[in-house]
Amino acid sequence: MRRSLPPFATISGARRHMASPIGSVSSSRGISITLLFLVAGFWSVSAMSATQTTTPKSGGQVTFGVTTEPVCFNPQRSEQQNSFILSRNLVDSLLAKDVSGRFLPWLAREWTVSADGRIYVFKLREGVTFHDGTPLDAEAVKFNLDFVRDKANTNAAGQLLQAVEHVEATASHEVTLHLAKPDSALLESLASIRLGILSPKSLQSGDRLCSGGPALAGSGPFKFESYVRGQSASFVRNDAYNWAPGYAAHQGPAYLDRLIVRFLPEYSVRAGALSSGQVDVIEGIQPTDIGLFKDQPGFQFIIGPSGAQTSFTLNVNYTIPPATDIRVRRALRDGADIAALVDSVYLGTVRRAWSNIAPDNPFYDKSLDGSWGKNVEQANRLLDEAGWTGRDSEGFRTRDGQRLAIEVGYPQPFVRDNRDILIQGLQAQLRKNLGFDLRLRFITGGEWAQQKEKGNWTIYPNTYLPADAAQELSANIGEQGFIRGVADKGDKELFRLINDALQATSQDEKTRLVRAAQRRAVDQAFIVPLFSANYQLAARDTVHGLSFETQLDSPSNFHDVWLTAK
Repeated sequence: MRRSLPPFATISGARRHMASPIGSVSSSRGISITLLFLVAGFWSVSAMSATQTTTPKSGGQVTFGVTTEPVCFNPQRSEQQNSFILSRNLVDSLLAKDVSGRFLPWLAREWTVSADGRIYVFKLREGVTFHDGTPLDAEAVKFNLDFVRDKANTNAAGQLLQAVEHVEATASHEVTLHLAKPDSALLESLASIRLGILSPKSLQSGDRLCSGGPALAGSGPFKFESYVRGQSASFVRNDAYNWAPGYAAHQGPAYLDRLIVRFLPEYSVRAGALSSGQVDVIEGIQPTDIGLFKDQPGFQFIIGPSGAQTSFTLNVNYTIPPATDIRVRRALRDGADIAALVDSVYLGTVRRAWSNIAPDNPFYDKSLDGSWGKNVEQANRLLDEAGWTGRDSEGFRTRDGQRLAIEVGYPQPFVRDNRDILIQGLQAQLRKNLGFDLRLRFITGGEWAQQKEKGNWTIYPNTYLPADAAQELSANIGEQGFIRGVADKGDKELFRLINDALQATSQDEKTRLVRAAQRRAVDQAFIVPLFSANYQLAARDTVHGLSFETQLDSPSNFHDVWLTAK
């Protein structure tokens, strides 16, 4: 096997690489990422200033108020973004990713990739143990990857390993992945929480891992202590922890004794709990509540990056009428003032989106900016041409006695950050401007899973996590994405562009293909991007070390978090 890399890949040697919290580093786009970006994208301002004057100390408990309760705590099974910010405290990955886009050691201390991009060899750290006492070795990693790849286990993460042909434990602490074809996103996948490594004993316990509790045994800095459905979950420090990722601010166990997570779905309740000292940190801050914490004595307000996760997007199932007609899809895309809607709901705190790839992602196609949307006259003309010229008693367009209507099925467990209010605003504009009936219906997670399997969903609103843009396109609008149940009716040219991007062996070619796929998805109105999402944290100023995980664009685990006296 040749021990060299494709031009786009990254290799880390046995020497530990640490991401510095100061100075500047080089990004994958060849530009300098200054301290300001590092503060906004990875380190908090208050944490930076505090660590420069105060030595972190161990002890204490932090209570974190979050918007949504996980449907499933097992990251290999979950498709709920907000579940990952909790499970990351419990589960480590083979690789880490720093703010510059480099892949760094974590459970794997080094790795090599063959010249043809089809053989990956990972040398694992020694001395790592899972929370149940099981040692991490090559067989444990092989068991995890094979378990995820097995379709019988219904793991959501399985699509991330589609190119892997088989996994081999080539030594006690060496794992080799053999690929059927190159996968330019494989390192990204292995850095993802969705391929986090769990104890084999834990995995064999079955579906109950979704319910959390001590049975969910990872190797992370905290152990699952208890869970009260609808109320809270608690995690205690893993005193054996000594294998933090390469970007961590310190090695060794977490500083905190305990992390308590409270499920507080109401914005006002979360803000009130932080203001009154009932919790120490919250996420999902209402735009009108930002002023309570930003630049206020006793508090800190931190904005995360928006390069990894996708824009919040309406994904249209174009295989079901009336969305089979491009004129209907383009009218849906262009019949409202999305920028005004986003500004009215988020008060300038997020950016309107032009693609499902986030604007801070290096694969984002800037030519899409301003290229579509807010063309009511043209949208009405298209609907007239498509024969939707009648009107019913409520003013909605009709054709052959049928109302022009498409449903947005929004899984209730995934609703957060006023996204339902934004869709309701879009709904009102489309009704007023076009006579288009956009029907918002809240569904269960189980109903969404069934719709996806059968391919009978109509519009699915979501963001998605992979920082690798080709992987994101594949998982959302590729033939293995939401449309996989009816992929035989899907757009073959879009599928080709995405699949070729996943197998690209040069960065330039991958960029060209990803941007072409974005343009086709927008031009054909298979997607209606709405806004570029990011996480926001508010916290008491006694909490230090809060940060964002680059691979997730969401709050990182609490390994580096510590407290000063109140």
